[in-house]
Amino acid sequence: MRYLRTGALAAIRRPRPTDADEFVAATRRSRDLHHPWLVAPTSAEEYDRYLARIRRRDSAGYLICDRASGAIAGYVNISGIVLGALRGGFLGYAAFAPFSGTGHASAGIALVIDHAFTTAGLHRLEANIQPGNEPSRRVARKLGFRLEGFSPNYLFVDGEWRDHERWAITALPTPPAPSA
Repeated sequence: MRYLRTGALAAIRRPRPTDADEFVAATRRSRDLHHPWLVAPTSAEEYDRYLARIRRRDSAGYLICDRASGAIAGYVNISGIVLGALRGGFLGYAAFAPFSGTGHASAGIALVIDHAFTTAGLHRLEANIQPGNEPSRRVARKLGFRLEGFSPNYLFVDGEWRDHERWAITALPTPPAPSA
């Protein structure tokens, strides 16, 4: 298996059409884990649409794989990629059962962040997290994201407009504010 980045626990790679069955099975068994925070592909047709979306110029997708078995442990997407002066995008992520809570998501997301900031040349990643989604908030804090704000009715998820907190990380540390 050719990975983009590897760590002790997890590795990341691009999703392939041949991953459809494993990915769909993982999203189905993780439905209760993800609800109401996100909606993931639960059919081969939805997976095909997902692949088409992450292959656009303004998106990227990654699978988090367990290093020991190669099993898909979760996934990470970067959407809304803008180059030029911003060089940023929006990060979305999810762990799959039985890997939730094992550190695979944090390890895999850290690998994606490293890849985005080095190979892909991005400078800023923003994760929009629903306030009640404590596991995602924990991951963001653990990886060095900072809470930047609150957006009411920000994203339409699972049939409803939902509030989100805006968390962000940059490739370079945020400079101190100028003193007055």
